[in-house]
Amino acid sequence: MAFSSRLLSKSKQLCGNPIILLQQNAIPVRYFAKEATPQALKGDEMLKNVFLDVKKKFETALGILRKEKITIAPEDPAAVTQYAKVMKTIREKADLFSESQRIEHTIKTRTEGIADARTYLLTLKEIRIKRGLDDELGAEAMMMDALEKVEKELKKRLMRDDKKGMALLMAEFDKVNQKLGIRKVDLPKYEEQLELKIAKGQLEELKKDALEAMETQKKREEFKDEQMVDVKSLDIRNFL
Repeated sequence: MAFSSRLLSKSKQLCGNPIILLQQNAIPVRYFAKEATPQALKGDEMLKNVFLDVKKKFETALGILRKEKITIAPEDPAAVTQYAKVMKTIREKADLFSESQRIEHTIKTRTEGIADARTYLLTLKEIRIKRGLDDELGAEAMMMDALEKVEKELKKRLMRDDKKGMALLMAEFDKVNQKLGIRKVDLPKYEEQLELKIAKGQLEELKKDALEAMETQKKREEFKDEQMVDVKSLDIRNFL
């Protein structure tokens, strides 16, 4: 139970591919669940529903973890792949976000209402940094250069409701993607790579925690043995 809970708590964001962020315009945003418009609820009732929903998801995840075998070996690609598959099963059964879905949802909520393209791209950069994602390819700088080019051509700030201007920007983004060797059809592959990186990072954290726990237990046992030896070496006559 404790180990399963520890697995579920590992959600540290690691280095990933920023293209998931930067190509959000071309990616359909997937929601956390199939949601209907919620009815107005009183505070207590809303909290109760949230608690029951979280409890249900948690129990679903624990049930899967009890059945699945997980090898804490981040250095073993097979173990990382297996762990990633288990976590994917948990997300599907418990109706949870994948990391890329979480990023896409964050983008949708954070950028809603942003009128101009520059602020939009800067917001994407903030999201990337806060989520601990590295721009290994230098894609952001290239995207900003593309925006500079379009705005220079338009001789004005590019607004997101400017269909002609945005079409020019998307065409420039396509050139950037082509230069970087990125294709829309490969997005599922990038998502899988991101999930594997996260899975490996989580296993590394779990392994570190397990080794620390073993070391702590070992020290406790050594201390206990020393205390027992000290007690046995006492001369009972000293207390008479």
